[in-house]
Amino acid sequence: MHSGADGTTFVEFCGERFPVVSGHPFYIGREATLTVDDNPYLHRRFLVLHDENAMWWLTNLGTHLSATVTAADLGFTATLGPGARMPLVFGRTSVVFSAGPTTYELQVQAGTPVGAPPHGDTGVGGDTTRGVPNFTESQKLAVLVLAEAILTRDGTGASAIPSSAQAAARLGWSLTKFNRKLDNVCDKLDLIGVPGMRAGGGRLASNRRLRLVEYGLSTGLIARGDLPMLDRELSRNIPPDLH
Repeated sequence: MHSGADGTTFVEFCGERFPVVSGHPFYIGREATLTVDDNPYLHRRFLVLHDENAMWWLTNLGTHLSATVTAADLGFTATLGPGARMPLVFGRTSVVFSAGPTTYELQVQAGTPVGAPPHGDTGVGGDTTRGVPNFTESQKLAVLVLAEAILTRDGTGASAIPSSAQAAARLGWSLTKFNRKLDNVCDKLDLIGVPGMRAGGGRLASNRRLRLVEYGLSTGLIARGDLPMLDRELSRNIPPDLH
């Protein structure tokens, strides 16, 4: 997770910075750690920023309001609906939400929580990333291909996440093989309590792919340096002259 030199985490709102401390949930709302407004349409506690499993998370505590979370430098945008949460893995993040006629915007700078693995400790050399199950190469490829557009800064939001058919074609796999590998990854993560892994078809399946990308990036399971694996896998399955 990118952070400043001092590793601090803070929320910036209306030109003022509010520090966020590991082990102390930071609430945002009408009556909260950061009281943004006395707007009656706004929940008393709408959002909470907290650290868990060596990551910073943003959780929507509301019942009817959503927030838009954007990392402009990566072209990444996601909607955080009521009851949902997501890791803040992109360093500086913009959070926008509306309550009644008023729209609010704040910035979150996510440093490294206390107790997090040192930067770069991603299990290179055969060890497993801390807090990440031991995945096979093909299972890692299934996650990596979903994140390719985001890692190359090409594409925006959920539209940057390929469909299962597109992902399978990128690897030279059959759709059945890709879905099987994806199910294996989701089963492993579900067993350790990662939310959003078990889902049906349609919209839920799309959300599951996005959650996999968020998890893969936030834990260091996948990184930009892994991208050459995709071309190697494609060449292994489809001769280059047939691409």
